[in-house]
Amino acid sequence: MGISIEVDNTNFATEVLKNSHKKPVLVDFYATWCGPCKMLKPILEKLVQEYDFILAKVDVEQSPELAQTYGIEGVPDVRVVTQGEVKPGFVGALSEPKLRNFLGELNLHSEVETDIKELQNLTKSGQFEQAKSILDRLFHKYPNNVTIIIEAAKFLVSLNKLEEAKKLIETIGEQNREFYPQVQAVKALIHFKQEAENPGDSTLDQTYAKACSLTLSANYEQALELFLELVATNRKYKDDGARKAILAIFNILGDDHPISKEYRQQLLLSLY
Repeated sequence: MGISIEVDNTNFATEVLKNSHKKPVLVDFYATWCGPCKMLKPILEKLVQEYDFILAKVDVEQSPELAQTYGIEGVPDVRVVTQGEVKPGFVGALSEPKLRNFLGELNLHSEVETDIKELQNLTKSGQFEQAKSILDRLFHKYPNNVTIIIEAAKFLVSLNKLEEAKKLIETIGEQNREFYPQVQAVKALIHFKQEAENPGDSTLDQTYAKACSLTLSANYEQALELFLELVATNRKYKDDGARKAILAIFNILGDDHPISKEYRQQLLLSLY
């Protein structure tokens, strides 16, 4: 866990430059009248509770000399300081997922992410009691963390508690739009679980159910091959359900995943 402090001309050298030899410092140059600054501030203050860095907040109107020294032309402007060296970070407000990616690029990892990885490994190996204890601890410490809510819904899907998973994922409101792909991914997992366990009698039904089952077991390429086969065979099946299932897998993996990139091209070729 890191710390959040207000910094000005009197303590910048000590709190930022000197302390950056101990751990990374993110310097948030902001202004009280700045809308994007107001959006960014609570996200940074939330993340500093999970990640081991120092958040140093500089009001450019109160410390114009610092802003001039570091060439601040617009706010918010976040700089990264390590080993006493001030480096560019980013300008403007980033969403929470993008900020997490940014921190990951700095080789910073949160307690939440570490515990979630352990939770996923325990769930995959069928150690559900141990996995639940991790979830309970995370919910106690971070009760409103959207990432934890999403992982808890996935955990409920793995236990086949689909109605509970639906109710939980629906608690994530529209104010958390940046998590929309992850929320849709969980809803897709619920759908795949239902279809895998209740296949119809036709060949198309059996193929679709098998593809759903493969998706749930993380055999994504095999699942995508079957869904592509269905797209080529009958676009009307389940109201273009195979194509929608493919897009759902892209949400699960993320748009930048190599499998998503490869099969997005194959989907386009099959459609046109």
